[in-house]
Amino acid sequence: MRDPVAAIAEAVLYEGYLLWPYRRSALKNQRRWTFGGVYPRAHSEVHPDDPWRMRTDVLLEGPDTAAVDVRVRFLQVVDRRVRRADGAWVDELDGVLAWEEAVEREIGPGPIAIAAGTEEEPVSGGATVRSWRGLAGSVAVSRERVAEGLQRLVVEIANETPWDGGPRQEALALTFCSTHTVLRAQGGTWVSATDPPEHLREAAAACENAGTWPVLVGDDTLLSSPIILEDHPRIAPESPGDLFDGGEIDQLLILNILAMTDEEKAEMRATDPRAREILERTEGLSEAELLRLHGRLVR
Repeated sequence: MRDPVAAIAEAVLYEGYLLWPYRRSALKNQRRWTFGGVYPRAHSEVHPDDPWRMRTDVLLEGPDTAAVDVRVRFLQVVDRRVRRADGAWVDELDGVLAWEEAVEREIGPGPIAIAAGTEEEPVSGGATVRSWRGLAGSVAVSRERVAEGLQRLVVEIANETPWDGGPRQEALALTFCSTHTVLRAQGGTWVSATDPPEHLREAAAACENAGTWPVLVGDDTLLSSPIILEDHPRIAPESPGDLFDGGEIDQLLILNILAMTDEEKAEMRATDPRAREILERTEGLSEAELLRLHGRLVR
């Protein structure tokens, strides 16, 4: 059985990654990576609406010795190009479109130093070439005692990747996208930032979160999310899998996918490997699985 905490974190990571109708040509997919961006500092200084820092500020009840594991996760933009065997760059080859993808990154406290890189994948008649830029920054964790049995923990993520100007699209290639933090405690209990107990409301109100929304997702786990969630969020058991569009209803998205023309499905397959997975999973749903999406009566 899939870890429910991992399922929620994964949903946050890919929220808005690729929207219906899951095709490169769709207008809404011309501006991606809209959630949880931590941009290069130099870009942010010119464009203040694009922050270069993210801050999580939360309370932990328990002894000073309570252990805390901090993991920061984000997507890094990957440029995907296609090249024929004769060396010519083309827009499409062997059912793959030139566009963007993303690679998952997970890091702990300390410096962020991700080297630039390139990977080639042979395809019929040429190759798919994926490349990404180098990233630099830091994850700083601080901890202070607020009162007996109560601590305040702060996680600050900073993007110090050099940026020498250019359009926003170029800055996105140097951005920590869909950034969020997962904190696990051993020997302590996280205090809800949304609904703290009465005796901790003042201390909770003094916490300053920037670009993120901390919520409880398990007995000992807290997710600091770039989108607003309630405590203990969960994935609907009827959902057959990720659709990257939490603002929509799974049933409607799936019916829309099934109603696509063959040409539209071909573009969806060529747009992104994860879009292809959505299409193949949707086309493989049984009648019973489709009926489950219609909802249920809870008494």
